[in-house]
Amino acid sequence: MTDPYAVLGVSKTATAAEIKAAHRKLVKISHPDLNPDDPAAEAKFKAISSAYDLLKDPATRARFDAGEIDASGQEKPQRRYYRDFADQPGNTYQRGPQGGGFAGGGFGGGGDPGDIFAEMLRQRSGRGFPPFGEEGFTMPGHDLNFALEVGFLESVLGAKKKINLPDVGQVEVSIPKGATDGLTLRLRGKGMPGPGAGPAGDALITLTVLAHPVFRREGDDIHVTLPITLDEAVLGAKVSAPTIDGPVTLTVPVGASSGRVLRLRGRGVVRAKAAAGDQLVELRIVAPPAIDEDLRLFMEGWRKTHGYDPRKGMLDEDQS
Repeated sequence: MTDPYAVLGVSKTATAAEIKAAHRKLVKISHPDLNPDDPAAEAKFKAISSAYDLLKDPATRARFDAGEIDASGQEKPQRRYYRDFADQPGNTYQRGPQGGGFAGGGFGGGGDPGDIFAEMLRQRSGRGFPPFGEEGFTMPGHDLNFALEVGFLESVLGAKKKINLPDVGQVEVSIPKGATDGLTLRLRGKGMPGPGAGPAGDALITLTVLAHPVFRREGDDIHVTLPITLDEAVLGAKVSAPTIDGPVTLTVPVGASSGRVLRLRGRGVVRAKAAAGDQLVELRIVAPPAIDEDLRLFMEGWRKTHGYDPRKGMLDEDQS
C-alpha cells in the first residue's frame, strides 16, 4: 500500500496546513480531465484524494502513524504469537527434545503446524464462530474514497451531481446548501460488497470547491469587489450589484471612497439550522478608460479652488 505522505510529497512531520496546501497543489495539476493522454491519471488522482482523506483527520493520521490502520484506513490484523495461545485455558507451552510446542487442548508437543491450524479452526467453531467459507459468515464491505470537484455556486446554493462509481454505475450526489471545501459526503451501500451476506461498504465523496471569479467566501459571508465610476462615487447612485442569488440594486452613498464596504444582510450563504450570512460589497473607484479634454479642464479648475490632500497627517504620529 502506498505511503500517503509520499503520495502528497510531504514529510511525516508536516503540519495540517502543509498537508492541505500540498493536496490543493496536486489536485490542480493531476485531475484526469487535465491529463487526457495519461492512462494512469485517474488512479493517481484517486490515490491523492485517499491520502488526503487519511491525513487531514488528526485521529486517523495518528492511528496510521501508530500502525493501527493501513494507508486505505482499514484496521491492520493483529499478529498472534504462541504465547497468545498458551494463555488460553487448557493450553501450555512445553519445550521437549525436538523444540517447543503446545500441549493440552489437543496440541501435541512439537506437533505438525497443519494439525495446530486445524485445531485452531476447531476451537473457533466450538466457541460459536462459523468456520470461514461456511454459510452465515459475514463481514461489512470496505468503504471507497472518491474526490469530486464542484463549482462555487453549486457549493453555496446546493446542486445535484451525477458521478460514475466502479461496479455501481452512475449515481446522483446531492450537494447540500452551504457545502464547504473538504466536506465528505457518505453514499451508503455504494462501496465494496461485503463477504458472504455482509452489507456493502459506503462511498465517501470528498468535495473540492472551485474558485469563483467574482465571489469569495469567508465563513457564511460572501465578499465582492464592485467597480464604480468617478461620478457615481462623487454624486452617489443606484447601481446593480451581483449576489449569489442574482443581481440586486445597491445604493452608493454620496462621496463614497474606494475601500468602503457596504453590507447586504442575509445575502450570504444559507445553511440548514444556521443564520444566513451577509454579502459584503467593497467599492472600488475606476477612472474612465480615456481622459477627454472636457474632464481634464474641469478637474484642473476644480483642483485650483477645491484641492485637498487625503494623505495629510499620515506620518504626524508615531507609527511604530
